[in-house]
Amino acid sequence: MIELGKIQKLEVKRNTSVGAFLNTGKLERGEDVLLPKKEVPADTIPGDILEVFVYKDSRDRMISTMRRPRITLGEVGLLKVVDITKIGAFLDWGLDKDLFLPFKEQTQKLEKGRKYLIGLYIDKSQRLCGTMKVRDFLRSDSPYKENDWVKGTIYSINDEFGAFVAVDNRYEGLIPKRELVGLHVVGEEVKVRVTNVKEDGKLDLSLRDKAHVEIDRDMDRILNRARESGGILYLNDYSSPEEIRRELSMSKSAFKKAVGRLLKEEKIEFIEGGIRLKI
Repeated sequence: MIELGKIQKLEVKRNTSVGAFLNTGKLERGEDVLLPKKEVPADTIPGDILEVFVYKDSRDRMISTMRRPRITLGEVGLLKVVDITKIGAFLDWGLDKDLFLPFKEQTQKLEKGRKYLIGLYIDKSQRLCGTMKVRDFLRSDSPYKENDWVKGTIYSINDEFGAFVAVDNRYEGLIPKRELVGLHVVGEEVKVRVTNVKEDGKLDLSLRDKAHVEIDRDMDRILNRARESGGILYLNDYSSPEEIRRELSMSKSAFKKAVGRLLKEEKIEFIEGGIRLKI
């Protein structure tokens, strides 16, 4: 059976002026699929086996290519928006015909030239399409364990829960809201640390290093910002989490831990409304 959207090995049935027609090696019903003449390897004869990707051309006919798309059926990858039209967007996935992303499969307003995480599926009309709703494409059987550093792509941001990440563009992970420091956007590639592997295999993630390392970095950040402000920083335990995050890109909890260490090491002192350097 010839499978739409997949890379597969097919047998050359016959050569023609327009290219080679391929099918499975078994005696099965169904039309042969064309490999255009420009892509047929030299000296190809009937009986040869070629590894091709099968998709549909602009006339909705099954066709094959020796080229490898950036994603195949059921996979997820970062694809660039090349055009936005009244019916949807079109994405560069490495083939002559761009991949269609319907409006109903978009989860946010798109920008031409930007890359987004896209999954490949077959729609009700038996056409290959892209979708930004990639959660169902992600697996929960990653090989990672606690404190492993991994790479992924943010595919959704929820004000209540945090940022959802496709680790390796394959496994499901979440940066909880409390760990989401700084400004982040959908489509952003991030380096994160695994803080927990849940019973269902999903990953909890953090942008921060282990606590003792991160405290040292937070201390340096506070000291540097205070030096830039003439030795005084108008933040303290009574400052709001928003003020601290805006000024230092860290949580209030992290700020208090770092300030506590700086006080213990006598590098700062409290003043009215903030802290002052002692060094």
